[in-house]
Amino acid sequence: MEICRVSFFGHRRLLFDEELDRRIQEMVKELIRTKEFVEFYVGRNGDFDVIVASAIKRAQKIGDRSNNALILTLPYPVRDLEYYEAYYDEIVIPTEGTAHFKAAITKRNEWMVENSELVIACVQKESGGAYRALRYAEKRGVPVVNLGEELPMLTL
Repeated sequence: MEICRVSFFGHRRLLFDEELDRRIQEMVKELIRTKEFVEFYVGRNGDFDVIVASAIKRAQKIGDRSNNALILTLPYPVRDLEYYEAYYDEIVIPTEGTAHFKAAITKRNEWMVENSELVIACVQKESGGAYRALRYAEKRGVPVVNLGEELPMLTL
């Protein structure tokens, strides 16, 4: 089976925008429709991650869930893992025990990029972890769709 892996990155503080939500929903539905199997890698570090996870869950409810998975990609173990296990299809901690706590999010983001065929982002500021992840993807030649370039300023 051919698996398409897609990672999402966006700023921690972001205004909710219906157009952003609609665009994510369209892209997710298209990937589910056109790919044999899609793994959606999402963090849980900010507003964009919540918007993305919600859009993927809605797409799963509307369509076929058999060819996709919403995967929570954590930088380190967290409390209340049972809550997350009930919401996400899978949880991975790719850097567990290999990175210092302060570097864990950056290392997790790099792992996500290195294991993706596509990065979808909402980056509007040239700073922060989402910006660095987007630049890392571009440097590695991973295709990037930055919805932040197409929308009005959403960052707080």
